[in-house]
Amino acid sequence: MIRKLAVLSLAAVCSLLLHTPLSAQSFTLEQVMSAPFSSELQASPQGARFLWISNQQGRRNIWVGDAASSHAVTHYTADDGQDIGNIAWTPDGQSIVYVHGGDFEYPARTFPNPALLADGVEQTIWIVPTAGGEARKLAEGRAPAVSPDGKSIAFLSKDQIWTIALAADTDKDKAKPTQLFHARGTIGAPVWSPDGKSLAFTSARGDHGFLGVYSLVSKTIEYMAPSTESDHNPSWSPDSKQIAFIRIPPDFSGVDFKARREGEPWSILVADAATGEAHEIFRAPKGPGSVFHALASGDQLLWTAGNHLVFPAETDGWEHLYSVKLSGGKPALLTPGEFEVEHAALSPDRTKIVFSSNQNDIDRRHLWQISPDATSPALTQLTKGDGIEVFPAILSDGAVATLRSDARIPIRPAIVAAGGQMRDAAPQLIPADFPAAKLVAPQQVIFTAADGMNIHGQLFLPPNLNDGKKHPALVFFHGGSRRQMLLGWHYMDYYSNAYGMNQYLASLGYIVLSANYRSGIGYGLEFREALNYGATGASEFNDVQGAGLYMRSRPDVDPTRIGCWGGSYGGYLVGLALARSSDLFAAGVDFHGVHDWNLQYPAYATANPEAARLALESSPLKSVKDWKSPVLLIQGDDDRNVPFANTVRLAAALRTAGVPFEEHIFPDEIHAFLLHRSWIKAYGLTASFFNRQFKLTPTP
Repeated sequence: MIRKLAVLSLAAVCSLLLHTPLSAQSFTLEQVMSAPFSSELQASPQGARFLWISNQQGRRNIWVGDAASSHAVTHYTADDGQDIGNIAWTPDGQSIVYVHGGDFEYPARTFPNPALLADGVEQTIWIVPTAGGEARKLAEGRAPAVSPDGKSIAFLSKDQIWTIALAADTDKDKAKPTQLFHARGTIGAPVWSPDGKSLAFTSARGDHGFLGVYSLVSKTIEYMAPSTESDHNPSWSPDSKQIAFIRIPPDFSGVDFKARREGEPWSILVADAATGEAHEIFRAPKGPGSVFHALASGDQLLWTAGNHLVFPAETDGWEHLYSVKLSGGKPALLTPGEFEVEHAALSPDRTKIVFSSNQNDIDRRHLWQISPDATSPALTQLTKGDGIEVFPAILSDGAVATLRSDARIPIRPAIVAAGGQMRDAAPQLIPADFPAAKLVAPQQVIFTAADGMNIHGQLFLPPNLNDGKKHPALVFFHGGSRRQMLLGWHYMDYYSNAYGMNQYLASLGYIVLSANYRSGIGYGLEFREALNYGATGASEFNDVQGAGLYMRSRPDVDPTRIGCWGGSYGGYLVGLALARSSDLFAAGVDFHGVHDWNLQYPAYATANPEAARLALESSPLKSVKDWKSPVLLIQGDDDRNVPFANTVRLAAALRTAGVPFEEHIFPDEIHAFLLHRSWIKAYGLTASFFNRQFKLTPTP
């Protein structure tokens, strides 16, 4: 049954926050998970409008808003596990092209069907008018790119680039997709030149990869200075004559989860789009920052009005924006300081960049603006305070839209007004019974790992903290590991769900610590590229121990009732916690965790016996003999990130060792569950498990 959304203004929410006594409140898991999750914010090419995707309890739809109002342009009504993405405006801003269904993380694989739909699923491209009206199916495929004249799209289908006209024809003479050309390799999303005469695309070929340009005029392909390295992130010049791209040397180590503080330096090249001849304008210096680390937003090369290229680099150990002339030379550091730039957007006139960073507020995100072509560019802070602002978009009138959240209300679109004030674009989407007023504001804590490293975390304290009793406690480990939990609702859907779950657990009486262990983002290159982490030594276990010891040291925590939970990489750390420290962690819930690194990289394990031995030593399965604490194992068996064999092997080992465990498997569900009801079920089982283990009532 679909809950009908009631209108709740932002003013009403704020009033509730100010006047409702927290200690007297309680809420359900369904309520705290009921607010929509917003993503994919994009500015319209015409008019001061923007779009975003709203996921309302599994019902995903595209919304369009401006400074005055907002409305839905698609009308999907089911929690059916069919995602929406690859969104593109038409140049006039009158229509939106999007993809419905499939797997956007691993698009080349079979399409997931966690709802077990009898007719199966497909991945299809649609177009819908922004003013309202029916969506129209264009073709099977993904990654649509609208031509500059708005007459057609180029898209990926059957591992090649195709095209189809956007204008609706009669049923008798319906437009059909046409394959533009055939190319080897794994073809990346097409990128139109501004004049509409060419398409750029990447062609990944295993240990190397090319950047190609297809001319629609001559119907020929030219590869840009092909090499033994791999080319990425094409960015056209405004006049369509040149194309910039990033060139990355190969990594032959065969495993992702290891420290890479330096390597063979990456570079930026600019090529003549017609001839393919290229020249290098930047090469990362040897040492820290020589391994490319991308921004979290899509564009990595921003071509300014003054013919500079702005790009991310970590030369000083922090992710910053730099600017370099097309002729080359020493790049200028635009964002100095000990903080990380995460998302960046270029204004339509190419004169300004707005970006998010954790400058002066390391466990949040705020927006800043810079004019990169200025002689002495200065940073201007646009937002500040206790909120989180990410994924900025600069509208055609110069206004800035953003996705924002805070401790009590999840991520949602907003317009940034003068003085940093923000106006939410669609407060009516928040359900009337969403418990914003009953949520706690997590506190920043810094605890010491077992080896002395300082680790940041967020502490959720229950409303009944001062009842004179010792409370059960839980430590949450995020996934990734390239993630950072924040002092508010997260901007990624997986971790937004986890934040809501931590709020729910706190409401039940648990003291909850969310630990930002080493190898995560937000604290600089050396922290992210932690020595001996993951498959090369599991050095994060120092942080696991430190988090448990911190909780044990608190006078309000019952030291016999400390548990842990987490998913993916967090599930890996839960496994380590229980396998190596069952005396500290009395129970755990492991969502789709890595239990043997050699299952992640079987070819690497075969080719490198010594590394395979270290990978096993770094895995929970190696220490099952010391595992005593009960655990709940949860995973979808169509997981494309962590092989399901991890849970199969661990369950078998626990069974043999006599360790008590429970399991819940979601048939045909993927890693980041597509069904809202899968999250509700999994989190309900998690709370019930901990309540039973720690004898906490009532059980949900």
